[in-house]
Amino acid sequence: MRTAATYLILAFLFFTCAKEDQLKLSELPRAEISDLTDVYSIENLNNRDVTFRDNRLLTMRHTDSKYEMPQYRTKAEWEKRSAYIRDQVLVSAGLYPLPEKTPLNAHIFGLIEREDYTVEKVYFESHPGFYVTGNLYRPKGKEGPFPGILSAIGHWGTGRLTNTELGSIPGRCINFARQGYVAFTYDMVGYNDSKQIDHKFAMDSLSQVWGVNLLGLQLWNSIRSLDFLTSLPDVDANRIAVTGASGGGSQTFLLTAVDDQNRIKAVAPVNMISAHFQGGSWCENAPGLRHNIFNVEIGAAAVPRPLLLVSDTYDWTVNTPMVEYPMTMSIYRLYDAAEKLKYVQFDALHNYHKASREAVYSWFGRWILGEEDPSRLKEKAFEVEKDEDLLAFPDLKAPGDMDAAKLTEYLKNVAINTLQSNWPKDENSLNKFKEIYGTAYAHVLSAETPENVSVQVQGRSAGSDYMATRMLLSRSGKNDWIPAIWYQPVNGSKTATLVVSSLGKAALVSPDRAEPVSLVKTLLEKGQNVLAIDVFKTGEHILQEGAKTQRDESFRYFTTFNRTDTQERIQDILTALSFLKNQQAMKKINLVGADEAGPWTILASAVADELIDQVIAYGVNLNHNEDSEALKLFVPGLSRIGGVQTAIALYAPKKVIIHNIGDEFDPRKDSQVYQITGYQDNFKFYENELSMQEIVELLGP
Repeated sequence: MRTAATYLILAFLFFTCAKEDQLKLSELPRAEISDLTDVYSIENLNNRDVTFRDNRLLTMRHTDSKYEMPQYRTKAEWEKRSAYIRDQVLVSAGLYPLPEKTPLNAHIFGLIEREDYTVEKVYFESHPGFYVTGNLYRPKGKEGPFPGILSAIGHWGTGRLTNTELGSIPGRCINFARQGYVAFTYDMVGYNDSKQIDHKFAMDSLSQVWGVNLLGLQLWNSIRSLDFLTSLPDVDANRIAVTGASGGGSQTFLLTAVDDQNRIKAVAPVNMISAHFQGGSWCENAPGLRHNIFNVEIGAAAVPRPLLLVSDTYDWTVNTPMVEYPMTMSIYRLYDAAEKLKYVQFDALHNYHKASREAVYSWFGRWILGEEDPSRLKEKAFEVEKDEDLLAFPDLKAPGDMDAAKLTEYLKNVAINTLQSNWPKDENSLNKFKEIYGTAYAHVLSAETPENVSVQVQGRSAGSDYMATRMLLSRSGKNDWIPAIWYQPVNGSKTATLVVSSLGKAALVSPDRAEPVSLVKTLLEKGQNVLAIDVFKTGEHILQEGAKTQRDESFRYFTTFNRTDTQERIQDILTALSFLKNQQAMKKINLVGADEAGPWTILASAVADELIDQVIAYGVNLNHNEDSEALKLFVPGLSRIGGVQTAIALYAPKKVIIHNIGDEFDPRKDSQVYQITGYQDNFKFYENELSMQEIVELLGP
């Protein structure tokens, strides 16, 4: 039996060791040394009062949330962020790495000649067998090459044929042509003669895990439309501008943000960029897109190109003069480019009406045409052609038999083939693979390695040869709290092991005290420090008010703004690993994933290789190329980039051990990667489940 004197001696040894090893626990909030009774066993979870509130369970982000612009102090800081934004857009759209650009096979026909312009019908293939439809307006009686205008279309009732007082797409294109531009306007998917699929494409969970979504398809159409426009012999590819209203405004700034070839020289998104509304359609809300960015940042990625913010007083752009314009100007000033940013606002409904169009004519006239007095570019009266004379497919039926199912299957195969073509074959291709898919993984998992981890100590107790500290961990300022127990042997090594279970830390601790059981106890006997945690929605998290079964995921486009459960769990693993890494006494850190947490730990290793020295994972649910297994984890875009197989390749050549692998997972491709590194013995896999003693031996001292 332990006496009070024994506790005092152990406490003295603990604090002495902590001071020498610079663990800095003495600087944490003070707590009494006491028994950690009733340590959150599975049986008594529902009988405890929760001691924290995790914002992730209580506050959901959504399309109507209000956002604030982060402060960027230098041009270099913004350019790093801008590159991140570009990758975020492409990864969430399922376009990273970019698919192969197949032949457009463009058809331009049905010439209509008017006094000072012409109009033609156009269709081309953005993917083989999938058509973009539109119209091409050109100057007549002038000598080219001409600057080009790409005109993106929003959710107007009749798409590119819309001709009303609030917006006329043919009217603006006619006037652009008269002013000396070649203007190409193309419909959104599902509108007019773009009827192969509808505007609700790929809304299901399976499409999400494969990175197939409507925003990605629409953005790819925009990229290929830009390819088409710049390929025309009478177009000056060095003078291209893009504009569009509403959903077309979203396409305008999304396309500009990913235009790494700098083909776009001036931009005018109309009635769209807002800090309190991010878009109301699936073509504007891909999974993961706005986990940590918002539309004003995406729009600001146009810098230093001329950007005109057109707004009105009756929709979500009402605050542009006071909110979005100053936010964007903070970026343009970093480039000494204040003159290249302007806003206009009209007392009108949601629109792209005559006054808005004339503001855009003037803006593009200044920066694209070089007009000395661009204000002279007023709109001239126009007459719009009949609908049937503008439709590329008057019967609304495109050639071939492409439909949503076939297009989805095609896009999945593109992802598989792209991954296969990039799979490492030698040292050079491995480095390239890690660069490409490492970036993709960071965005797909949407997890960060926090520099600072907040710690709240809740209690401590002494065992026979260890100290146990109950604590809460969180990324500083985030309030995403992780209940944890930190075991430190009195005569321990400088090795720490983070143990993660799908049942939470209760699976690793005796029901009535903080005494460790099984794996944790064996590791302590070996002298290792051990951290056991409740990752998101395990253990104490299920006590959160309203979160016993799930958080509120009823908001539209939930995954556009919020991480999935698995993504949150991976973030918690990274936060806990950062806590361990910040303890200067720790020279080696292991990560162990038990039961269904095995895949979480392997995925985490793909973005945490600098934090971990070795991973041992239980091999359940590893075959994420099987759709049923991918849906269990549900990480949008994960299957597109290769699931666990790619995660292991990214972690190479560090040690990975998978047990209970059975016949679910084929390790041969990862074995080849480890052979390339020359550390083939660092990747081990076992068909059967390893015993606790075997795991401890593999973890080493």
